[in-house]
Amino acid sequence: MYEVKRAIVMAAGLGKRLHPVTLQIPKPLVEVNGVRMIDTIIRSLRKNNITEIYVVAGYLQEKFACLEEEYPGLKIICNPYYDTCNNISSLYVAREYLKDVIILDGDQVIYNSDILSPHFECSGYNCVWTEKHTREWLLSVKEGVVCSCSRSGGEKGWQLFSVSRWTAEDGRKLKHFLEVEFEEKQNRQIYWDDVAMFCHPDDFKLGIRPMNASDIIEVDNLSELIALDASYEKYAEEN
Repeated sequence: MYEVKRAIVMAAGLGKRLHPVTLQIPKPLVEVNGVRMIDTIIRSLRKNNITEIYVVAGYLQEKFACLEEEYPGLKIICNPYYDTCNNISSLYVAREYLKDVIILDGDQVIYNSDILSPHFECSGYNCVWTEKHTREWLLSVKEGVVCSCSRSGGEKGWQLFSVSRWTAEDGRKLKHFLEVEFEEKQNRQIYWDDVAMFCHPDDFKLGIRPMNASDIIEVDNLSELIALDASYEKYAEEN
């Protein structure tokens, strides 16, 4: 059994699909029913005694400064590549902390803090089983090990969520391959998840951590935000 010692929260994106809400505020700092999305993540981490937290900021990064005051143990890492590269750049700038780590996107709402438990048996992603068709990344699993991933989605599989845990050994490998892709190959328009899932799949043996669809909500666009918080309907009317 392994134990998470630290967390990396990815929060550097432009949040364009949430315009006009995100014209003045970064997406993770958008409130859902009065609570900022990133607060649901940080509070859930802290409930699990994970207090060494690194938030990777980029777009409107100055807006995140308040978090260091609000949450002891939290540190902001600035991503200078946020507006020219995909999110591989965010994990690249935080690569020194890839050891016994949980990695999360900052634009999620956590409803069940238990899904961020620090105890885990192998590196891998939190997933939800889906019978219905989804456009999200879908994993095929055999005997507890991920054997393939579909970028285009599908049905009857494990939908991948942006919550993953990495052992010290796998974190070391992930750091190395991040450097290979970002520095040597200049492969900067990919997701960081591509590194282990598609670029170097034979070097990792990933598992899954089942959870329920109600445990977490990823907010991808304005319509999904409105579905959670009707106060944002005014922005849809403006468009």
